Amino acid sequence: MTPGNGAPTLTIPAAFNGPDGSGNGGYSAGLLAARLTAPGGPAVQVTLRTPPPLDRPLTVEESPEGLRLVDPAAEDRARLVAEAVTTGPLNPGLIPGGPVGVTEAEEARDRYAGLDDHPFPRCYSCGPERAEGEGLRLFAGRVRSGEGPDGVGNTVACTWEVRPEVDGGDGTAALAQVWAALDCPGGWSSDISGRPIVLGRLTAQVLAVPPVESTQVVMGHLESVDGRKVHTGSALYDGDGRVLALARATWIAIPT
Repeated sequence: MTPGNGAPTLTIPAAFNGPDGSGNGGYSAGLLAARLTAPGGPAVQVTLRTPPPLDRPLTVEESPEGLRLVDPAAEDRARLVAEAVTTGPLNPGLIPGGPVGVTEAEEARDRYAGLDDHPFPRCYSCGPERAEGEGLRLFAGRVRSGEGPDGVGNTVACTWEVRPEVDGGDGTAALAQVWAALDCPGGWSSDISGRPIVLGRLTAQVLAVPPVESTQVVMGHLESVDGRKVHTGSALYDGDGRVLALARATWIAIPT
């Protein structure tokens, strides 16, 4: 869709929220990234400048570096929603120890901290209040601990049941859905329950997209904590342990 001046737009539907009232960071970033890449294409880095607004057209502008997503209805300081640029490939070994299997990932779901204390329980990617078919329900629980700086890092995993609702139109998950799947499992490798964080930047490389009606494994790993900034990695694997997509994220802790 384009507004009257001919500039392209994108709209984040209300169903794809993270915190109530704003877009899920991974899904929102993935919608913009899809204007620069495709499965098997280059990695894209998306920096979110303000919480993505829902249910209204946002203008996609070209910049010397890549793309800018602008909210024409916002005040000047909030007009810039996100920026996207292509970047170099990500390290396929960003999850220490490599992938776990489907059975271990299923068991890890029972250790998902968000089942007991979730700052955003209706988040599209990881909210336990979203019913089957209304969200991805990615409940990433701990599988490894003590690998990060100062022994505080940990790794989480869960399964992703790729349902028909995420179909991009060709029998596989849409690119933005894969970005959404890479989002929250990274965040839950940190202690979100006691220290809520929101996505500030996501760099993702989608090598291949999973077919619908399949079971995949998503993993997240805490890399470091620097004041209010939390740095994580995440990866999507198929049932045989083949890497399908990779991401690195910077999160910002919010006041409680």
